[in-house]
Amino acid sequence: MSKMVNSVKEDNNGYLIDNNFWIASENEYSTDSIVIVSPEEALRNSEEILQLKEGCSYEYEILDQSCKLVPIPGIIHQSRKHPYRGRITPGNYVGRLPLNIRSPLKNIDFAIEVRSSKANYRSEYRKMLEDITSECTELMMIHSSPVTQTFSVDFGKDSQSLYQRFSFVQSMVDSEEFYNAIQRVISSPITRWKIVIENRDSRRVKRITSSQIRQLSSGNNRIPFPEKHPLSKRIGSIPRQINSEIKTDTLDNPENRFIKHTLREFARFSGFICQKIDESNKTIKPNVYFEAKRLEEKLSEWLSHNIFREVSQISTLPLNNPVLQRKEGYREIFRIWLMYDLAAKLTWDGLDNDTYNAGKRDVSTLYEYWLFFKLLRMIENIFSIEPTETKKLIKKTNDGLGLQLKAGIHTAIEGFYKHKNRNLKIKYNYNRTFSYAEYPNSGSWSQKMRPDYTLSFWPADFSEKKAEELESIVHIHFDAKYKVDDLKYLLDENNDPDIDNLNSEKDLEKTGRYKRADLLKMHAYKDAIRRTAGAYIIYPGSESITQKGFHELIPGLGAFAVSPSNKADGIEKVKEFIINVLDHFTNRNTQRETHSFYTHKIMKTPYNNSVYEKIPEYTINTSGEMHRVKPVTEINVLIGFVQEKQKNWIVDNGYYNIRMDEEIKPEIVGADYLLLYDKIVNNKLQFWRNGLFKIQKNPVIKTKEWLLERKYPDPSMVEYFVYKISPIVEEWSSQKVIEIYLKEQENRYRPITRTLPEVMN
Repeated sequence: MSKMVNSVKEDNNGYLIDNNFWIASENEYSTDSIVIVSPEEALRNSEEILQLKEGCSYEYEILDQSCKLVPIPGIIHQSRKHPYRGRITPGNYVGRLPLNIRSPLKNIDFAIEVRSSKANYRSEYRKMLEDITSECTELMMIHSSPVTQTFSVDFGKDSQSLYQRFSFVQSMVDSEEFYNAIQRVISSPITRWKIVIENRDSRRVKRITSSQIRQLSSGNNRIPFPEKHPLSKRIGSIPRQINSEIKTDTLDNPENRFIKHTLREFARFSGFICQKIDESNKTIKPNVYFEAKRLEEKLSEWLSHNIFREVSQISTLPLNNPVLQRKEGYREIFRIWLMYDLAAKLTWDGLDNDTYNAGKRDVSTLYEYWLFFKLLRMIENIFSIEPTETKKLIKKTNDGLGLQLKAGIHTAIEGFYKHKNRNLKIKYNYNRTFSYAEYPNSGSWSQKMRPDYTLSFWPADFSEKKAEELESIVHIHFDAKYKVDDLKYLLDENNDPDIDNLNSEKDLEKTGRYKRADLLKMHAYKDAIRRTAGAYIIYPGSESITQKGFHELIPGLGAFAVSPSNKADGIEKVKEFIINVLDHFTNRNTQRETHSFYTHKIMKTPYNNSVYEKIPEYTINTSGEMHRVKPVTEINVLIGFVQEKQKNWIVDNGYYNIRMDEEIKPEIVGADYLLLYDKIVNNKLQFWRNGLFKIQKNPVIKTKEWLLERKYPDPSMVEYFVYKISPIVEEWSSQKVIEIYLKEQENRYRPITRTLPEVMN
């Protein structure tokens, strides 16, 4: 078992531990990379006296050169030349770091603390643990009724989850709620009337009861009445003493017995932890002993209070007692006892040896779990979630119930939402993996991506799969980033003095001083995962930011501040953002809605035709503004028949007309170019000129008289659609032989349309 460090003193720009181990920081820019705390503070927080800082690096030396420090992969690096020297690089490790010095003659085991770089790490760790315990209890209550709970907990049922259970208990007992509840019970305990029977002088009894009247006539050791007493001739004498009932206050009642039982149960569990460590330290690390011992002492101090001395042991659990359910102080302790009893039955693989270890405090992963529950409650508040959905989080196991929540394992909860006349389905995903998939399937078009949380919503008229295919679904991703301190790196990378240029990026990432990669990861989610409308960081800070990709709320990137230290007030901003996204999604007249429609229209089938012609890059409108030309797939070519007598008129006047006696389709009215044919051979059009005429204006309706004024040969219709065209064929189109065949349903001499790629190919 590792011993506690006895002495730490400064020595040669470093610190000397127990006169045999020297350590110094390699990080000159960090003034608090090594901190020494008092033994009292270390014991109070279950930490070590010597504390290093995550993300920093350290040099060490063992004064006895025959010894060497046992390496820990990735953390303790032994020098090849001098085995008694080396480096310690904790990286993102946080918690108790055991150090084992070995030599042929002696073994020395001690430990140092690796603390988080965040100032409020201790309080946030406890707060998150307390909230997670409460959430787990709420889920367990779905499966377990309080009136069927066991009288006591089998502590040794599952030794692998022993520390997990102790951590739950510790978080509850160390909470401010529990402390305040105990103080209320001690200062204002429940009392009951207690009837005490005592012998009193019969001559001093003031009020005579029926029972006492019977005692007057039948009691022993009697005193005769004086002869002149009115009762001397009736009863002659009375007993010297009779029994009298006296009412007095007592603390020995079912409610106080339950409080005493709860404290004893918690103390017994803490003592069991200490005993377990004494027997073996294979499953639980040594510093847990000090945590359990401190908790046991605190509970014993409360049990020694005067009000519990006259309270007897409990025989039955009064779970339906109205005082326990309603009275302040008693109500909170009763709730915490239920949490304790349920938590002891819970098995959670998510809190495994690597994540939730007795020595290692992986606050980042704990923050991820904590956020899952905060987002879940927020989503339940917004959407309609069936109880069966949240019930899925708890499943029966061989030895009780298990929480189906683990980092890296997909968990999904579905719901329904009606907003402004649009019915939506929603899905809240934890650790959903978006694997590579070809369009239009759901997933990533590059490598696998797995955001921490994904909120997806789509029209209820579609299945999720169909909504993906039709581009009608929206994904919003969130990633938990506990180690992010502020948003300077999001707002302006020049605010980071460590970043001179992008070439230093990888070096800074290795040292843990560079977090711009968090922002780049959000870009990766946004760009790689299909139908993603936004990707956002959630971190325990104070400032939130959302950045728009274009003009509207989504698509976008950003960050939200949700901290355990501020009672998760920031979750309201996330909720407000989600409601705004829903409002945007239900609006049928948004640019995002239009974009998604045309994305599906354009991408549903691949293009096979290539166009390499020298098409103009821009057009200039009547106001002199330059505009980019439409994509060639949006450029329609009107293919029209021309008679011999009309050819000269078209060239001389710059007009082309079509009849109005049949359906005029939008692509005919909005055509950009005109292609004229004068013959049809074997269903193949023979063109009058090899090339396209530019249509300069949309067609307008002109009368027969208007055409006659311009000497149009023999107009037969009353009205025509008339196009204004350039009388000269576009040079870039005349250099290629064009072949067009009529389709089966097309009229031989009526106008038809083709897209520009179809014509050019």
